[in-house]
Amino acid sequence: MSQIARRISVCAAAVLCMVAQVGLGAASEPYPQRPVKIVVPYAAGGGTDVTARLFGGALERELGQSFIVDNRAGGASIPGTQAVAQSKPDGYTLGMMDSSFMTNPSLFRGKLPYDTQRDFKPIALLARNQLLLTVPADSPYKTVADLVAAIKKKPGELTFASAGIGTAIHLAGEQLRQSDNLSFVTVPYRGGGPALADLISGKVDFSFVAYPLARPQMRDGRIRALAVAGPRMSMERDLPSMAEVGFPNVDAMTEMGLVAPAGTPDAIIQRLSAIASDAARKEPLRQKLLDLGSTPIGSTPQEYADHVAKEMSKWSVVIDRGNIKGEQ
Repeated sequence: MSQIARRISVCAAAVLCMVAQVGLGAASEPYPQRPVKIVVPYAAGGGTDVTARLFGGALERELGQSFIVDNRAGGASIPGTQAVAQSKPDGYTLGMMDSSFMTNPSLFRGKLPYDTQRDFKPIALLARNQLLLTVPADSPYKTVADLVAAIKKKPGELTFASAGIGTAIHLAGEQLRQSDNLSFVTVPYRGGGPALADLISGKVDFSFVAYPLARPQMRDGRIRALAVAGPRMSMERDLPSMAEVGFPNVDAMTEMGLVAPAGTPDAIIQRLSAIASDAARKEPLRQKLLDLGSTPIGSTPQEYADHVAKEMSKWSVVIDRGNIKGEQ
């Protein structure tokens, strides 16, 4: 080998060594090195947004970087969810999803610009807002049995307030309808607030109401809760579950969980999951969630992934049976 060739070879080896060292250094850098964005596919102020800000604060305190909430409202949560799916999988864009993450695949079958199971990595299921079957305070229906008996006696007459097509409230009503082949009129509203207002005034006969909204109205004697959709609640120990009164399939609720784009390194997923889930179970975040009417959860990434798959399968049956089509 000539002297020039030797020098070129030595230089090339030195460059390769430097590249390897840089690569090793980058791989060993602690995460995160800059602010992290949490996309919320809803406007600021709602339950999913508040949950994202609470957990973002917990992650900030533990990891020493800012976690900034980015609200992408509209389109039945699809544009915001799509933004997460299409982000670089480096741990610097996350998404705080609610139950629409698991119902939209059936509501918009074949029309979503992403695949819920293929394009995301679940991090942790973090909190849950349960729904209460409620009636106006002066309603003659004191129990679920009373309400169901009235629906059967007057088929197609009683009115149910829905918060909009495909919402948890709407789907809870659909579960009730399908569970006993009941016939009642669904009155659609643009959100849970307007639905609750007409329930309080007695313009509709019953509705499912998210516990954070229902609790103050129950305390003030404006509505009466008959049962909980899903498991019993520690905050309302005297309230039976729908399963306990004969309707085990009525279990719709709003659940919030953290996800990342597919391809995000497992080490980052595991670290975020451990921190967020630990925060959900400990003070002060646990009590803050309870004060809001939310139930703290916390899970591993695999537990959340399994839950997503199970919920998608469950809602596919309900939505197809009810011939429900989503609207953006």
